[in-house]
Amino acid sequence: MRKVLCLLLTVTCWSGVQAQQKEAVRITKDPKAKKIDVFVGKRLFTSFLYPDTLEKPVLYPLHAANGTVVTRGFPVAPKPGDPNDHPHHLGLWLNFENVNGLDFWNNSYAIPTEKKGSYGWIKTDKILETTSGPTGTLAYHANWTNQKNEVLLEENTRFEFSGTDRERTIDRVTTLKANTEVTFTDAKDGLLGLRVAHELQIPSDKDEKFTDSKGIVTVVKAGTDKVPNGTFLTSTGKRGNDAWSTRAAWCKMYGKMGQDSVSITILDHPKNLNYPTFWHARGYGLFAANPLGEKIFTNGATAKNLQLKKGESVTFRYRVLIDGGRNTPSAKQLNQAAADFAKKNVAVK
Repeated sequence: MRKVLCLLLTVTCWSGVQAQQKEAVRITKDPKAKKIDVFVGKRLFTSFLYPDTLEKPVLYPLHAANGTVVTRGFPVAPKPGDPNDHPHHLGLWLNFENVNGLDFWNNSYAIPTEKKGSYGWIKTDKILETTSGPTGTLAYHANWTNQKNEVLLEENTRFEFSGTDRERTIDRVTTLKANTEVTFTDAKDGLLGLRVAHELQIPSDKDEKFTDSKGIVTVVKAGTDKVPNGTFLTSTGKRGNDAWSTRAAWCKMYGKMGQDSVSITILDHPKNLNYPTFWHARGYGLFAANPLGEKIFTNGATAKNLQLKKGESVTFRYRVLIDGGRNTPSAKQLNQAAADFAKKNVAVK
């Protein structure tokens, strides 16, 4: 009997180890379409899109390990029930609302031509590296420009992709080097942004209005289909809409998608400016980490402007965890994940 129990324990432990083993990552490039696909095992994880038709490069869509798409489909591939507000919210991206007065965050196809001069573009001009293996890598160079194609910032970003049978991980390290004197003026809309699937929104029974820095009002309609069931949780214990404007080392958005619980967690890094970050986390599905929005998040008590002289640079480091299964990761597990990420020597090579 004792031998049987030992054998069962051994099998159980081995199964647990197998369940957490990394799956191979495969990177495939399509230069003509300006698209790079990332596969974990046999499933598509995400695609890096950088066509001239987009105002910024994005990872879109993002899939959980079981194949479920956890990002909103609109505007590229709308799904039934998708809200159609904020057309600049696409997949996972990094930009900012006020760089030398230019709005990189809100730029999209929806901005009229005569107003485009107030907005900025991020144009990817070089794919520097792609590697497949236990961890997949993708590195690129891009320019943050105005409408005249004058370069304000040079961006070097490196992604690392990995996954197991239930988890997907993205490590993003972005260095921005000033090509001229640059000021990031404290603003609400930044920096690492993600728009989640309809199911992960927080349920709402009333319309909400949001006004950007130019006075443009966007109305987010209340849900009527009873599909949204998500919520937020931060490392400091803030839940739901109370997560917005608070600081924390990590923030998790989670809910049910089909039969599984799905969570997306963004981890801040201690080396990032103004750590721990403020969370621009909205119930309608915007999920963003913004260390440079202190003025609005503190009701004007303090502000955080970032100034770079020509040749100076700043680096931002984030980890995104996507988990699917019967239960989402606990606060204890995410605290450990944050501690592990803090130890990693993350840098653009």
